[in-house]
Amino acid sequence: SAGCGEQVIPRPKYRSGLSDEEEITVNIGGVRVVLFGDDLKRYPDSRLAELANCSTQNLDLISSLCDDFDPGRKEFYFDRDPDSFKCIIDVYYFDEIHIKTGICPICFIKEMEFWKIDQSVLDECCKSYLSEKEQELKEIASKVKVILEDLDVDQCITRTQRCQRFLWKLMEKPGSSLPARIVAIASFLSILVSAVVMCVSTIPELQVTNAEGKLVEHPTLEAIETTCMMWFTAEFLLRLTSSPNKLRFVLSIMNIIDFMAIMPFYVVLSLTYLGTTSMMELVNVQQAVQALRIMRIARIFKLARHSSGLQTLTYALKRSLKELGLLLMYMGVGIFVFSALAYTMEQSHPETLFRSIPQSFWWAIITMTTVGYGDIYPKTTLGKCNAAVSFLCGVIAIALPIHPIINNFVVFYNKQKVLETAAKHEVELMELKSGRQAPAGAETHHRKDFKNHTKISILCLLRVFLSL
Repeated sequence: SAGCGEQVIPRPKYRSGLSDEEEITVNIGGVRVVLFGDDLKRYPDSRLAELANCSTQNLDLISSLCDDFDPGRKEFYFDRDPDSFKCIIDVYYFDEIHIKTGICPICFIKEMEFWKIDQSVLDECCKSYLSEKEQELKEIASKVKVILEDLDVDQCITRTQRCQRFLWKLMEKPGSSLPARIVAIASFLSILVSAVVMCVSTIPELQVTNAEGKLVEHPTLEAIETTCMMWFTAEFLLRLTSSPNKLRFVLSIMNIIDFMAIMPFYVVLSLTYLGTTSMMELVNVQQAVQALRIMRIARIFKLARHSSGLQTLTYALKRSLKELGLLLMYMGVGIFVFSALAYTMEQSHPETLFRSIPQSFWWAIITMTTVGYGDIYPKTTLGKCNAAVSFLCGVIAIALPIHPIINNFVVFYNKQKVLETAAKHEVELMELKSGRQAPAGAETHHRKDFKNHTKISILCLLRVFLSL
C-alpha cells in the first residue's frame, strides 16, 4: 500500500501468470505506479527499461537512474511531475503519447527527455500544438530579449555609447523615465494636432485668398503645420542617430511610415519656394504638389508607434492573412456570379440600370457588403430575388473569418499582458536593488544576480502563459 498522501493507480494493463520479479514499482511525486517489465522493454533505451534491466544490488546504477530507492519495498522514487508521467507511460502500451490539457508543453518535453522518450512518438495533433507553442515562445523571447538588453548597462563603455543609449531610451522607451514619457506624449499630441490641422485647412471659410485669387491655407494653420513637421523631423533624426542598429531602423515598417509622412512636406516646400514661376504653372507639377499634400494622411499611421491597441490589431490582421484571403476569394466568386446573374435577369426590363457585367460588379460589391448606395438596383422580380440571395451570401461570407481574427487578437493581447507583467516585475526588482546599500566591490555581483533573477522570473511567466 502507498504511504500517507499517496495515490495508488491501478495497473495500466491486466496481466496474469507473472511473477513479482517481472514487475517494478515506481513512486512519481507521491503517486505509486506498478509497471510490467516486458512492456518497458519495448523501448529499451528509455530510463524505465534501464531500471527494469538493472539488478537491485547495483545501487550505484540505480542512484544514477532514480532519485531514491527503498530496498525493503523495492520501490523507486522520482521527484518528477506525476501528471506528465501518466501521459508518458502510454507509449509503452499504445506506442503514442498525447499531451493532456493544462500541461505546459515545454515542461512536458523536458519530462520526455528525462524519461528518455523520443519526441517522434507524440501524436500528430500534439506535434502541431507543440510547434505552435514553440513559435509563440520564440516571439515572446525576442521581446523579452529587448527588455534584458535595456537592463544590460555594462555594454555602454564609452561616454558616447552612454549618450547614445540615453537618447535611444528617451525617444523609444516611454516607460524608462519621466522625460521619455513627456517626449512620447508630445509626439502623440503633435500627430493629433497635425491631423486636425490638415482637416481644418480644407474648410473654405478658414482659407484665405492669395495674390492670384486662389484659396490657400490660412497662415496660422500653415505655421502650426510647419512646427509639427519640425518636431517630426527632429524626432526622426534623433531616433536614427541613436539607433543601435541603423539597418534595422531603416527597414522597419513604422520608420518607413514616419519617413513617408515627413517627405511630402519638404518636396512641396521645394517645389513651392525653390521652383521657378514657369515650372509651377505646369499642370503636372501642380497635380504632383496636390498629390503630395494628400500623402500627409500617412501621419495618422504614426499613432501606431504610440498605441499598443493599434499594434495588437495590426498583428491580428497579419496572423489572419489566410482567413482574409479566403474572405476575398468568397467575395470575388460571389461578386462575379451575382453580377452576371443580375445582368442577365435585368436585360428584359426596358429601363435597366445594368448595362454590362463589369458595371454590375459595383452593384454586387455594395450589395454583398450590405452598403447599398441605391444608385443601381434591380427592377425585375428575378433580379430582386437574386439581390436578396447575394445579400445573405455576403453576410455569411463576411461573418466566417471573424472568429479566427478575434482569437488571434486575444492570443496576442495575452502575450502583451505577460510581457507587461514581466516588465513591471523587473522594475520592482530594480527599485529593491537600488534601495540596498551594497559595498562598492559587490556592485558587479549584485548586478549579475539581479539579471539572473530577472531571467528566471520571465521564464516562469512564459511557462504560465504556455500552459493556458
